[in-house]
Amino acid sequence: QVQLVESGGGLVQAGGSLRLSCAASGSIFSINAMGWYRQTPGKQRELVATITNGGATNYAESVKGRFTISRDNAKNTVSLQMNSLKPEDTAVYYCNAEVRTAVAVFPMAYWGKGTLVTVSA
Repeated sequence: QVQLVESGGGLVQAGGSLRLSCAASGSIFSINAMGWYRQTPGKQRELVATITNGGATNYAESVKGRFTISRDNAKNTVSLQMNSLKPEDTAVYYCNAEVRTAVAVFPMAYWGKGTLVTVSA
């Protein structure tokens, strides 16, 4: 089994910063892409940012220039530095990882339980 645990959410004023972290643990053989997604009530979960195991990144247009994703392959962690936060960034943020376990032939997507980010105006 694989577990993803997020941390770092909270309440911040508009214009402020937060850093989210996610640690993957369990029977991990390798991790391909890792990423962050977010969801607000009544809306579909949307991509925020992803990063491959080689370091290639992809961002949603709405966060480009404000958010930075990074990962530590040795520690199986991924982080999201969020700057210049806006009220519309308020959401539950979920960590995602494509993990190949020791017994699986193909990688599978795993999700954390989410961490709430609230940006006040």
